[in-house]
Amino acid sequence: MIAIGADHGGYKLKEEIKRYFEEKEIQYKDFGTYDEERTDYPIYAKKVSESIQNKECNCGILICRSGYGMTVAANKFKGIRAASIFDEESAKFAKADDDINVITLGGDYLSTNQAICIIRNWLGTEFKGGRYEERLNMLKEIENDNMK
Repeated sequence: MIAIGADHGGYKLKEEIKRYFEEKEIQYKDFGTYDEERTDYPIYAKKVSESIQNKECNCGILICRSGYGMTVAANKFKGIRAASIFDEESAKFAKADDDINVITLGGDYLSTNQAICIIRNWLGTEFKGGRYEERLNMLKEIENDNMK
């Protein structure tokens, strides 16, 4: 199950991604926003991140105008590894090397086609494990020390 959320700046792209998910029968849960009225991105980053923390969803997609605000907000949650992704190559590396479980997209910078290609590559890439797993374990220690 994929959690998806956006503020007003990412609303249109979120709706296009949902259409793609429906066509491909990919399960998702929409955490809002549900229109283009001005709202604040931390609200949706929190909803999506908490859905992953409580295992309601496996991974997440967050969309705002740039993707950066969502990245900062999502990374405030223990166990969330969020990255702003702008192309297919970075989507693959984010998953393979860092097991990124939340991607953030910039609604002002990506076409629907670009976003879907990014998502396909991210979902279709396996985490490498090995030495990369060791690094994730280091990150978990940092989280445990700093995120009470």
